[in-house]
Amino acid sequence: MNIESLKVVALIARHGSLAAAARAGNLDPSSVSRIVASVEDELRIRLFQRATRRLTVTEEGQTYLARIVPLIEEFDHAIEEARRSRQSPSGTLRLTASTAFAYECIAPNLKSYSELYPEIRLELIATDTNVDILADRVDLAVRLAATPQGDVISTRLSRTRYRVCASPDYLSWYGHPAHPRDLEGLNCLRHLLPDYNNRWLFRRTGESRFEVPIKGSVTISNPLSLRRAALEGFGPALLADWLITKELAAGTLVEVFPDYECAATTFDTGAWALYPSRSYLPRKVRVTIDFLRSRLSQP
Repeated sequence: MNIESLKVVALIARHGSLAAAARAGNLDPSSVSRIVASVEDELRIRLFQRATRRLTVTEEGQTYLARIVPLIEEFDHAIEEARRSRQSPSGTLRLTASTAFAYECIAPNLKSYSELYPEIRLELIATDTNVDILADRVDLAVRLAATPQGDVISTRLSRTRYRVCASPDYLSWYGHPAHPRDLEGLNCLRHLLPDYNNRWLFRRTGESRFEVPIKGSVTISNPLSLRRAALEGFGPALLADWLITKELAAGTLVEVFPDYECAATTFDTGAWALYPSRSYLPRKVRVTIDFLRSRLSQP
């Protein structure tokens, strides 16, 4: 028994007759009958009940077809994947990410991406609004979250660690806080998101996590502006590691509590790639996911 014979059997069940299956598969009607007889003889069960003008699937046939149809589809998908793997990824790819993430993590890598995949035309939608992937025909979305929700497929690109940072000037003026609870008396820079602007979370290895109430006279909606205000010495800010790598290395920002993990909502968060469906994932999307994961994993 070969896969082509099983495809014919599935075609008959789908179209409800031998003649219709023959027309759909561009096959000789007599060969369709012989294939069915051969498969039934090998299985030693009857797949179809045949009448003069009607064909129905037997109970044994329904059980068998329920098993083989998904396998046939997976076989066809594997063939298609193999064919696509021999082709250069091409076409238009619509990618969306938050404004700050697009600026810091995607835009600096666009030259390398275009050199690797010259036949992909990239449309980068940088917005802090979560666009509707299906309605806006988005091929790939990068979201910053603990675990993405919704009827989409997701894969983690990288983990995110948050740090409380301040400028050297600020620390020289107001002193270096010795413990996270010392933030309660300081004028902190706060993010506009509800879970970020009234308390920060801390924990140290082997100890329980704890919350510190945060107050501040300035609340900012954009992480890039929040970082800028921290650089200007306005106060401590809770910032993602991908946003402050260069500043920490240059010493223009200082990690205030290097012995503690910091977070706003959860300590397990990261950048996720979201796409509409796992079936027939276009090669342009697959290579973009792999590219982003490789670049984001680098310090």
